[in-house]
Amino acid sequence: MSDDNHTLPYPAADSEHPTLVIPGEKGAADAVAAPAKRKRKRWPWVLLIIVVVLALLAVAAELVVRSVLPGIVRGIVIDQLDLPADQKLDVQADGILIPQLIGGTLDTLHLSSDSVTLQGITGAVDVTATGVPLRGGDLSGATGTIRIDESQFTTLLAGTDLPVDTVTLEAPNATVAGTVSVLGIAIPVSLTVTPGIAEGDLELTPVGLTIGGLEVDADQVGSSLGSLGDRLTETQRVCIADQLPAGITLTGLEIDGTEAVIDVDVDGAIATDASLLDNGVCPQS
Repeated sequence: MSDDNHTLPYPAADSEHPTLVIPGEKGAADAVAAPAKRKRKRWPWVLLIIVVVLALLAVAAELVVRSVLPGIVRGIVIDQLDLPADQKLDVQADGILIPQLIGGTLDTLHLSSDSVTLQGITGAVDVTATGVPLRGGDLSGATGTIRIDESQFTTLLAGTDLPVDTVTLEAPNATVAGTVSVLGIAIPVSLTVTPGIAEGDLELTPVGLTIGGLEVDADQVGSSLGSLGDRLTETQRVCIADQLPAGITLTGLEIDGTEAVIDVDVDGAIATDASLLDNGVCPQS
């Protein structure tokens, strides 16, 4: 071959003559690198699911405990107080119960009944107990109220020296009505008193007296009825401990409409000491 026809070299690549890449060729993958896919972190979602499941289980357990506990407590109370098997008794516990059950003590327990009979006295009862041990032991404390009507209040005063046939309650007083015998003649007497509590006893403060339908003053009564007149016109203390469980102490009393509302304090040992469920004792006069 002659040297007259020289082979010309390819022009050098520059910005004016870019190298073309044919699609589909291996060089295209090398020229443009595809971004790598980021892996999603799954553990936060797994943790969230576990937390939700545990929360649902805790709620379910709490609901189960709240549905079962009242029946258990009701059975224990009925057995301890020797109440009828069909006794209606509402039971409520405060706070979240699962931690309390684990700790073995209920913080607060409310017991209430529209009608319950204790030692012959029937009334509506509402008691709040604190520090209730689930494995046996004394209560930290308990207080409550007993609400009784006129007939039951009459029963409380039946053992006194007052002439008690009936008792009428009209806030804030109680009117005791009966008869006294003077020279063999039965005379109707009506004594109006303001009731209260003093050192666990009923305290009756006279505010009005009628004899034979006529209002009289204290001097007239004292001169005509002697010692009985003195008792009718002086503030009286009436012990009713022998009509209540020994573990219950009266702390207050007021007349609400036609009912007497009695505040009580309950000895925490009543849960373990059976003698506190027996009637108390009044001192001999």
